[in-house]
Amino acid sequence: MTGKTSNGVGFSDEEKAAMKQRADELRSTKGLKGAAKLARELEACVEAIDALVGIDGEVARMVHRIVADEAPHLTPKTFYGFPAYATDGKVVIFVQPMSKFDTRYPTVNFDETAKLDDGDMWATSFAVVKVTADVESRVRALVAKAVTG
Repeated sequence: MTGKTSNGVGFSDEEKAAMKQRADELRSTKGLKGAAKLARELEACVEAIDALVGIDGEVARMVHRIVADEAPHLTPKTFYGFPAYATDGKVVIFVQPMSKFDTRYPTVNFDETAKLDDGDMWATSFAVVKVTADVESRVRALVAKAVTG
């Protein structure tokens, strides 16, 4: 595998790039506080969305609209280069584009701060192959539940 050591242990080139991107994200807001930090994080999120094409961009724009409607208290930012939305600095929702790791589809992901708990087991990652009214409705309901429980 590309980027792996000879015995298969280590990070792939894509994983290394994501880690570097996360370090760059943290450096870009170092020393910023309050409104300045929020503005920089919003700018980075919008830039990440604008850089996405095809289904990746469609999903990211859909999630951005839904979060603005259903959870406007979440703050946009990036998370390993992914468009993300957080509360109190902790990521709640992020979009993982398929182009990032050359996967078959982009995913809408909910981190552990999302209140999607449903018994002993529940889904936190959702593949999206096409943005439709039904998909938008389902994501809207998930976002609403994630922030209200």
